[in-house]
Amino acid sequence: MHSLTPLHTFGLSARSKKLISVDNDFSILKSIDAPLWILGEGSNCVFLEDFDGTVIKVDSKGKTIKEFSDYFQLTVNSGENWHQLVCFCMQNGIFGLENLALIPGSVGAAPIQNIGAYGVELNQFIKQVVCIDIDSGEQQVLANEECKFGYRDSIFKRQLAGKVIITQVVLHIPKRWQACNHYGELAKLKQPSPEQIFAQVVAIRQAKLPDPKDIGNAGSFFKNPLVSNKHFASLQCDWPDLPCYSVDHNSVKVPAAWLIDHLGLKGKQIGGIQCHPSQPLVLTNNGTGSGAELLEMARHIQAKVESTFSIHLENEVNLIGNKGLVKL
Repeated sequence: MHSLTPLHTFGLSARSKKLISVDNDFSILKSIDAPLWILGEGSNCVFLEDFDGTVIKVDSKGKTIKEFSDYFQLTVNSGENWHQLVCFCMQNGIFGLENLALIPGSVGAAPIQNIGAYGVELNQFIKQVVCIDIDSGEQQVLANEECKFGYRDSIFKRQLAGKVIITQVVLHIPKRWQACNHYGELAKLKQPSPEQIFAQVVAIRQAKLPDPKDIGNAGSFFKNPLVSNKHFASLQCDWPDLPCYSVDHNSVKVPAAWLIDHLGLKGKQIGGIQCHPSQPLVLTNNGTGSGAELLEMARHIQAKVESTFSIHLENEVNLIGNKGLVKL
């Protein structure tokens, strides 16, 4: 058995039957039986218990840049660190990803989750995602529209979940840069430069989110829920200070942190698991937490939000049991 504790940032005690590191040769996948879990940097998954199968740790590195008249094309291997890629772009005058700075994890994991922050989502820049079919070993190249991106969602979380492994991500980043500073604290910046947005995003994230090196966590545990305009209007009757962000003509996004905070759950603790005292969207492990305690805490929060606001919170973090994903 191989320890998984240092391989996921939540740090629960867990082991796997097999653990294999893969650089740029993915042919080994043909000989591996299920259950199988593909692991990047472990920042958006939690191993709740021992995994009864093989964990593949993706460590493939490398990136290339091609410059065209109106955009840069970046082809990046899946094992590259996401934030380091953002820093690389900033240093080389390639702007657009600065709102996504300091999001933990690997490049290969980023399209799965369709990472996003401060009004920007990764799918705005994705041209193609290159992946390998685990059963056949054949390479597939999916264009942006084939990836079926949504809010914290993609085809890789649904139809292709557990069926492919992402090996490369191809990004098209326009040369014509436009600041996206209308969201949250960034709205305080007036006519900011890319460097100013980058610095502000980093400062905000460092101030708000606990460092996994200090205390185990997987970042935002829950997604910000989408609710209909009608539902939001009814909620405002009871909670007039409830904030929202417009999504389309029919729905708005509500901050899950506000809902959890309003219920007085900030700082609540079950065993070694705590709802963070200053950022209620983050659940933490003090080093003694268990998978059972994490599920109990998450389900308690979920039930309280649903009974009070009639809003169902979905976990953003992947919860992994002994055979694979566990439903919250």
